[in-house]
Amino acid sequence: MKIAVSKEIAPRERRVALVPDTVARLVQAGMEVLVQEGAGNEALISDQAYQAAGATVVPGAASLYDAADVVLKVRLPSHNETEGRHEVDMIGEGTVLIALLQPLSNLDLVARLATGGVTAFSMDAMPRIARAQSMDVLSSMASIAGYKAALIAASSLGKVFPMMITAAGTFAPAKGLVIGAGVAGLQAIATARRLGAVIFGFDVRPAVKEQVQSLGATFVEAEGTIVGAEDASGYAREQSEDAQRTSRDLIHRHIQDMDFVISTAAVPGAPAPKLITKEMVMDMRLGSVIVDVAAETGGNCELTRPGEEVVEHGVSILGPLDLASALPTHASRAFSRNVSSFLLHLVKDGQLSLDFEDEITKSCAVTHAGEIVHERARQMVEADTR
Repeated sequence: MKIAVSKEIAPRERRVALVPDTVARLVQAGMEVLVQEGAGNEALISDQAYQAAGATVVPGAASLYDAADVVLKVRLPSHNETEGRHEVDMIGEGTVLIALLQPLSNLDLVARLATGGVTAFSMDAMPRIARAQSMDVLSSMASIAGYKAALIAASSLGKVFPMMITAAGTFAPAKGLVIGAGVAGLQAIATARRLGAVIFGFDVRPAVKEQVQSLGATFVEAEGTIVGAEDASGYAREQSEDAQRTSRDLIHRHIQDMDFVISTAAVPGAPAPKLITKEMVMDMRLGSVIVDVAAETGGNCELTRPGEEVVEHGVSILGPLDLASALPTHASRAFSRNVSSFLLHLVKDGQLSLDFEDEITKSCAVTHAGEIVHERARQMVEADTR
């Protein structure tokens, strides 16, 4: 069985789907690994390192895809300017594709994959169950993104994070609010705390209070419980307008006293909730900083511009994109372990064995045998074509 690792062509993407250590394990398991020339360059991995691990380096994308039984990518397929073709059109019928496809946000791609007969699996659809923990790429990438967000806040703020005693006197530590206590938020809290800041954490899910406090932060909560704030998988669910208003009022009361805010609130399959209004920004301290980790899905702040840094009312608002990709070496290592664990889940006796009754396989499957098998994506595609 031939496993192909392509060079990522999406703007700003520096990760690679497999690193040499993982390649060596797959080769030992009896698989043949093909790596596109230069695929690991942005992650500081040479072609020679892949060859030493047992991979074969292939010069171009077209020949790579043509030989593959399984294609591993980080980002979803797109038009390849060098080849003059869309990547899906280069993937053979019946070939398995594994990547971060975000099927609910890329319906045209889903339809194209089905038409091309590609069996596609989306790593971002991984169920949150114990058996899938080693395959949970969203958690891996979110942890790196949260760490990077705290560093961005520290480097953008015109104050030091920790309390400092100097010859000129003592500087009070910076105060920060982290909105959203998922994996990214908790890592941002932990990193900012290690840098010496005083941290407050907010989340609509009361169940995360203990986790926030265990990291040395103060949990910001409303009186009573916000009903229905999380789904059965533990993710935040989209709130009613009344619940969102309660959350915004609570954030507003605390944000005025903060030097920086890191917002990570997200709802799977939906735009990021708007939790920081223009009026809140106007009430913040001059020189304070907002790092909006949710910028890729619209941002938690009304004033966020994805991929840009803007200054409004004396507040710097940063909307960084591809945060995990900004640390490509470790992000690639984590992604590689997650995707290889999923690949091995699909393999039995050295060959692909797709059991669509299995919860992990079924949850991640997007297209198969010319059909859209992801239920919500299929419904949305059908609705668009009516």
